[in-house]
Amino acid sequence: MRLIREEIESAKVTITEGKDGKKRHFIEGVFLQGEIKNRNGRMYRAETLQREVAKYNEQYITKGRALGELGHPDGPTINLDRVSHLITSLQREGNNFVGKARLLDTPMGNIARNLLDEGVKLGVSSRGLGSIKEEGGIKVVADDFMLATAADIVADPSAPDAFVNGIMEGKEWVYAGGAIQEQRIEKIKQRIDNAHRSQLDELKLSAFHSFIKNL
Repeated sequence: MRLIREEIESAKVTITEGKDGKKRHFIEGVFLQGEIKNRNGRMYRAETLQREVAKYNEQYITKGRALGELGHPDGPTINLDRVSHLITSLQREGNNFVGKARLLDTPMGNIARNLLDEGVKLGVSSRGLGSIKEEGGIKVVADDFMLATAADIVADPSAPDAFVNGIMEGKEWVYAGGAIQEQRIEKIKQRIDNAHRSQLDELKLSAFHSFIKNL
């Protein structure tokens, strides 16, 4: 499975004041979209997202573990030193999934808060693992999709430098034994591509055993 990232620019910011008089910043809006071809040319089935959002709510949001980062992480796991917000809700509305996240008093959370206070427009970007299949000329995210985090905070997705392809080249991410492992396959591919025909079977078998050993 490959890492897939999608940006949404319709999120909005609200500022509320708690009982202690401290202002709290929230980001609200559509975090995930189903049944529509997005700007990366991909489409998610709404029921696939519904399944993953239900799991995400149960395993992360209800337990106060639904963290997000500032910027574009290069993998599916959460880096605690880059955490900027806590996702507090994620609910389905039609084929969209509307979420709310509270900025935290962390270094990255404070950076995001200061950017917002200065009028910088921010968006959200989801992260997940999955494969892509072609259906009628559309790249559809397959049913093996797994939601890693519903929203990272990113620069305005309408800006050209905020776009990403969503699928990392040269990397495969495998979910096995309850852990996410990164498998670098480029060297294996090069060895097989450059091998003599008489060596192919041996190299393929060696690559397979190496893969199984690392699971």
